[in-house]
Amino acid sequence: MHRDHDEAFPERRTYSAADPVRRDGRRRALRIGLGGPVGTGKTATVAALCRALRDELSIAVVTNDIYTREDAEFLLREAVLPAERIAAVETGACPHTAIRDDISANLGAVEDLEETAGPLDLVLVESGGDNLTATFSKGLVDAQIFVIDVAGGDDIPRKGGPGVTTADLLVINKTDLAPYVGSDLEAMARDAKAQRGHLPVAFTSLTTDDGIKPVTDWIRERLTDWSAGPA
Repeated sequence: MHRDHDEAFPERRTYSAADPVRRDGRRRALRIGLGGPVGTGKTATVAALCRALRDELSIAVVTNDIYTREDAEFLLREAVLPAERIAAVETGACPHTAIRDDISANLGAVEDLEETAGPLDLVLVESGGDNLTATFSKGLVDAQIFVIDVAGGDDIPRKGGPGVTTADLLVINKTDLAPYVGSDLEAMARDAKAQRGHLPVAFTSLTTDDGIKPVTDWIRERLTDWSAGPA
């Protein structure tokens, strides 16, 4: 259908930002969404974040897969959190549907975790593998991390897409593979800067002990700002 006006994305259902205060008057957990293409290391990033932060924060995770609970099962096998702090959503369709268009299943899972495992400081919501257009509804999460990797090609930041250009944090993962796949990290950083302006970019390698540190530092800053809000 031809449109005479500028419109970056199709019309879709939107949700207003979720209330930061629970019914009991306490400030709810900070909710951070992680999206990105298949194979970029989203689940491994979630696992690394849990290991790095679980001793100082009360954390829960919601995973999304189309027809399985594979990502949740990976986190359970890795014992990154107690089982009661990990919930799985089977979207049954494109992951966009469950994180952006009809967030009811994910929102229910998040709220259930806050009731049963709370009080929580942080809830990580991992999207199923998707493409460069994946974004989260503001009614579901308070901030979004978008994960790409060097093996996907060093032209990915240049190609843009709403995940790359608008996420609160862009993570470029698997930097240890750059010499083997011919990716230019400096070019990726330059292109990401051109696409994102002042928005931050983190380079990660989860094969090293402190490879997740740029992301944990960013989350701690977000939590500080979140905790300073009205209670």
